[in-house]
Amino acid sequence: MLKQRIITALILAPIALGGIFLLSPLYFSWFIGGVIVIAAWEWANLSNVTNQAARCSYALVMAGLLLGCQFLSPALVLTLSLLWWCAAFYLVKTYPKNTIFWAQPLVRLIIGALVLVPAWKGLVFIRTSDVMLMDRAGAPVDVNSLLVIFYVMIVVWGADIGAYFAGRAFGNKKLAPSVSPGKSWAGVYGGLIVVGLLAIVVGLILHLDSKDTLLLLLITLVTGIVSVLGDLLESMVKRFRGIKDSSQLLPGHGGVMDRVDSLTAAVPVFAFVCLMLGWLGKSVAL
Repeated sequence: MLKQRIITALILAPIALGGIFLLSPLYFSWFIGGVIVIAAWEWANLSNVTNQAARCSYALVMAGLLLGCQFLSPALVLTLSLLWWCAAFYLVKTYPKNTIFWAQPLVRLIIGALVLVPAWKGLVFIRTSDVMLMDRAGAPVDVNSLLVIFYVMIVVWGADIGAYFAGRAFGNKKLAPSVSPGKSWAGVYGGLIVVGLLAIVVGLILHLDSKDTLLLLLITLVTGIVSVLGDLLESMVKRFRGIKDSSQLLPGHGGVMDRVDSLTAAVPVFAFVCLMLGWLGKSVAL
């Protein structure tokens, strides 16, 4: 299993990094859109849609939603996403008590759209935006939008890695045992310590003033917390469906959805907060 995981990771890593860092904004949106469509095909199975034709149809519908979403303002989509993740927190917290609200396959398919479409919109918005930060002297800080995307990814990975080691060492009190028995509160705290230190280091590297460093720290901590919610939501749906992985597309790693579940929550929330703070400004059209 470990060998299989390593081989898959070695194949996927250059594809993922190339798709993110080497493509123009337009092709970047297509690349991320392709990932979202594959994840949608997997989400259809999580929604008890097992017929391949129906699953492919849902994936095509998702592609259509992405095309339509490009004409909506980022503020609208990201605000709706924030409201959705507040509702998702309630669903995860009360599982399995309130499964009646989302047990029907159609409702779960709608949830899939609420999870996946804003993640695409958030990534494309960041990719096509100017980053507007100021250093301690009041001068603009030159930060490429691709580095902002990479930062969000590092925050999610850092939260996950910190949670893994802290959970193994101190994880006695479970976070959500009915949803994901392996997660603990110690893991959450460990992940937040890791991403908090990351934010402080980045603030120092960019020479941000104390206010912006504090804001970056708060945004990063919120993003780290929300990334856990994204993971828990998919775990909840998989548990209800009675499956371990969203698919077997990635040998040793499960499915695409299993790899991006945390990002689907972290990206739109991070993008929303940065938009509200004026740290991101639209500058490039697809």
